[in-house]
Amino acid sequence: MPRPALPVHAALLAALALFALAPAAGAASSHQVNTGQVRAELVAHAPEGVVPGKPLWLGLVIEHAPKWHTYWKNPGDSGLPTTLNWQLPAGLLAGDVDWPTPSKLPFGPLMNFGYEGRLLLPVPVTVQQVPAGDTVTVTLNAEWLVCKDVCIPESGSFTLALPVQAATALNGPLFATAHAARPQAVAGAQAQARVEGDMLVFSVSGLPATWQGHEIDVLPETPGVIQNAARPATAWQDGQWQARVPLDPQRSESPATMPVVLTRSGQAAGLLVQVAVTTPWPTLAAAAATAPAVGDAAITTALPASAPSLSSWAGSLLLALFGGLLLNLMPCVFPVLSLKVFGFASHAHDRRGLLAGGLAYTAGVVLSFVALAALLLALRAGGEQLGWGFQLQSPGFVAALAALFTLIGLNLAGAFEFGALLPARWLSARARHPVVDSALTGVLAVAVASPCTAPFMGASLGAAVTMPAAQALSVFAALGLGMALPYLLASAWPGLARLLPRPGPWMAHFKALMAFPMFATVVWLVWVLGQQAGIDGAAALLGALVALAFVAWALGAPGLGARARTGFGALSALLLALVLAWALPALRPVQAVTLSDTARWQPWSPEKVAELGGQGRPVFVDFTAAWCVTCQYNKRTTLADAEVLQAFDAQQVALLRADWTLRDARITAELARLGRSGVPVYALYAPGAQQPQLLGEILGVAEVKQALAGLR
Repeated sequence: MPRPALPVHAALLAALALFALAPAAGAASSHQVNTGQVRAELVAHAPEGVVPGKPLWLGLVIEHAPKWHTYWKNPGDSGLPTTLNWQLPAGLLAGDVDWPTPSKLPFGPLMNFGYEGRLLLPVPVTVQQVPAGDTVTVTLNAEWLVCKDVCIPESGSFTLALPVQAATALNGPLFATAHAARPQAVAGAQAQARVEGDMLVFSVSGLPATWQGHEIDVLPETPGVIQNAARPATAWQDGQWQARVPLDPQRSESPATMPVVLTRSGQAAGLLVQVAVTTPWPTLAAAAATAPAVGDAAITTALPASAPSLSSWAGSLLLALFGGLLLNLMPCVFPVLSLKVFGFASHAHDRRGLLAGGLAYTAGVVLSFVALAALLLALRAGGEQLGWGFQLQSPGFVAALAALFTLIGLNLAGAFEFGALLPARWLSARARHPVVDSALTGVLAVAVASPCTAPFMGASLGAAVTMPAAQALSVFAALGLGMALPYLLASAWPGLARLLPRPGPWMAHFKALMAFPMFATVVWLVWVLGQQAGIDGAAALLGALVALAFVAWALGAPGLGARARTGFGALSALLLALVLAWALPALRPVQAVTLSDTARWQPWSPEKVAELGGQGRPVFVDFTAAWCVTCQYNKRTTLADAEVLQAFDAQQVALLRADWTLRDARITAELARLGRSGVPVYALYAPGAQQPQLLGEILGVAEVKQALAGLR
């Protein structure tokens, strides 16, 4: 009797790993990068060539899409400055960014400093010696945070070749405009400041006559000193400009000299003055008690206060073990369970084969969990905002899983046999090493288990990502051991084999029956991809699956002769190539579709939570994703229950949904702040509370009603 799990899975799973390892969109290696929010380009200005003593400027041009912006060296109350990391040939030395004068960018109660429209960040380069060769190659790795209603961390790698002897002057006007916009130092100006209570009082004399009597704004180069959003009380007296600016209650700096850019309406370039602080600073506020805001949408990263203790590690191991056991009850694991049941039936009276299969399955599960965790930790260490289930945020990975389950389902239904597709030596190798099937079934189980979060898993995985790598990997290994433990014990229990009927004709019918959970899984995966890539993406996937099924039938259908197999095989391969050429471009993420299916639910954002809390309203946040089966179950049961909805209305609870179907750095960071690394997460904020009450992953009506009753 042929078994459903075969070595062909290994190639498909390798393809899935390639999808997971694919770099994030927006990175590039050329002199231009276009992310949709900005178009960035590396430019140069060397009017007399690349020779010592002559001017050489490099720069990054950023053209913002309408209403998008990036940040100054002091981003203000939120945001991150653009950073430029250069790799230059020997003899070339890059200086600091010559920042143009920024604009004020108000955002609710915050005030940020940055740029819109077209921006050039120029950098002077000192040529210490004549470079070897006719050209020099410069490389730039740049990172920027671009914001509108949301903030997106982006990056690009740029390479540009410059002639050594010939002039590079095409971008001269662009550099001239940027130089004209930089803050100008004022010869003879004198600036002082003194602390008076909670105010910083500026006194500046010697400003140009064209500035006398005008309204002036203060843009400090040093962050964390004054309230950027406060409007200073200003006055002119005998040619001296004076201003009173409130100190930041969470002040983090006490500079002896404060560089300040003064701006006024009608002037593209500000004035740079060095302000000497003549009085002692008060004691610093406990600024470290609050996490810094990053960007208008408050992208934050929660860091552990200290290294996890041995007891917390042991507790996480225990929670992970129980979470893995309960993971077997989650619906996303059921298709793989059917394969295991079929395998048990096949080996019911082969004690040695049954035990070997159980051990191999356990090894496949544990090693896959550890490998997936290592990839997750490595990507997070590299700056990626990811969490548990991250691979299912890739439409390509979802499509590959759908293809894999389609092939398994067709094989179980008898539409084709792997034996007709694989070389004879592969089949003989499989016969000699049947445990490989069991190990690959374990790998498959982990691939499809990641959309589910069982009880105890959330806390253990949230703690794991903050631990040292060795401890974190051990927690994921415990999770895998818990998931595989029932099958390991069953394979080692002699009494189980006696409960199963002997192999016979019934197994052919049971094998076909097991195809239907596979096809049901394909339906779910198509729906997930439709949430990520839209209706066109779902249609493209369905077309590709039909073409793939045709290929499998043409090459592996029982009873087809050699001539028919050759003809249908060539036709099906051609059809698959044509369909993939049409389908692959459609398998790209589109703007995430909100899961707020009624007027009751609103999209989540940190600002919305703060706004509603300021109004005295409790807030319930559903952190969810289309590919999270547990999330969808809770959404259609507990969160749709009439009693729960009535309780929400009675307490005037604002309902927000944070949709993590596609990668979202803000949601990832908020999950980390809550001590979680995956979904579902349910957070209930009492009015004015900074920290929410977290509810269980498997949400119950009584649990929600009890939590709401505690708000009274």
